[in-house]
Amino acid sequence: MSQLPQVEIVIPVRNEERDLAPSVRRLAAYLRESFPFSAQVTIADNGSSDQTWSVAQGLVGELGQDTVCAVHLDQPGRGRALHAIWAASDAEVLLYMDVDLSTDLNALLPLVAPLISGHSDVAIGTRLAASSRVSRGPKREVISRCYNGLLHITLGSGFSDAQCGFKAIRADAARELLPLVEDTGWFFDTELLVLAERAGLRIHEVPVDWADDPDSRVDIVATALADLRGIARVGFGLATGRIKVPLANGGPPRPRTVAWQLPRFAAIGLASTVAYVILYLALRSFLPPLAANLVSLLVTAVGNTAANRRLTFGIRGPADAAVHQARGLIAFLTGLVLTTGALLALQAGDPRPGNAAQVGVLVLANLLATMSRFVLYRGWVFNSLGQDKPGTAGGRPPGHDNASIPGGQPYSQYNKPTATERALRQSAPIHAPGSHL
Repeated sequence: MSQLPQVEIVIPVRNEERDLAPSVRRLAAYLRESFPFSAQVTIADNGSSDQTWSVAQGLVGELGQDTVCAVHLDQPGRGRALHAIWAASDAEVLLYMDVDLSTDLNALLPLVAPLISGHSDVAIGTRLAASSRVSRGPKREVISRCYNGLLHITLGSGFSDAQCGFKAIRADAARELLPLVEDTGWFFDTELLVLAERAGLRIHEVPVDWADDPDSRVDIVATALADLRGIARVGFGLATGRIKVPLANGGPPRPRTVAWQLPRFAAIGLASTVAYVILYLALRSFLPPLAANLVSLLVTAVGNTAANRRLTFGIRGPADAAVHQARGLIAFLTGLVLTTGALLALQAGDPRPGNAAQVGVLVLANLLATMSRFVLYRGWVFNSLGQDKPGTAGGRPPGHDNASIPGGQPYSQYNKPTATERALRQSAPIHAPGSHL
């Protein structure tokens, strides 16, 4: 191969001495006979203790370094291996697939073509599309759907399948996102996808034909726990601003879905209701019911609006804060009318109701008021947020070649490494083809 490959396909392996050789030979034959772009396969041995590294070196000698190269990392971790190799790659498109080749190779071209053309920034295989053909047991099917559903609820993700071992990304997008990805294990690609989506990058999905590997050695329990920790870490980082994602178009972030907003709004609403009840009971010691209700609602409404402004709708900074609070107070009047009406109805039936009856009626009225407030928050109070500009798709401006990131540089040209930087990257503790330190 006289020129740099357009596509680098990384196969992360650890203790895969049995499956590695037949899978790489099959992939190399497919690339040679059926794949229209120049490509190189990189075997990423991360911490193997069997003969995997020897098999990898043998494949380099058998198939040639233009077709296959091998890299050894002493520490295990799929994410660590992908991070190191992708950061040092000169290819235009970076791809990885599982060593068992569970995904039919006919999906390779549909995965890569939108990235080569510049139409999309990230491409993933999905086993959860209606047209996907998947052969796997019910246990893995349920776990996969529950995990992706959890991502939709907690992180507001829009992609359908975070765990399919068949993904690709443009190198320019990878250079922006890799420094932000902290996970070195199985959560790596989920984290990368969430950040890519937050950056407004276009994610292309390819329905795949997929057959489960009966010899899979993934520890489901340990992986699930690590994924839950990763979700909590990324969610907290995004909510607090610790993780700052560069926007691909320099504009507002993509719209946050109801699935993203509703859990946060509910949690804030629950905290507000608890605070409201405590404050109401404290004020009832010296104020009549209606006055105690008014003060309690007013105080918690201000806090509720501020918390939802930042955490649910992602607005930071003082801009329009006063307008949002004013609109929030108008939405608060809905709650005041409902709760006051509930108290008056209670007193009409019982002139001297006990505290338990008052609290019960007010909690129910507050829940109804909370639902009304969510509709108002989403449709009016914070309505200026998260609206796509005309002509945009998925947060990406029309004319992808002119898309830019902060600083005004074209996205496709941003932060390309110099020859010196590439040399420094290649001096990292990863080992060249056929070598081991």
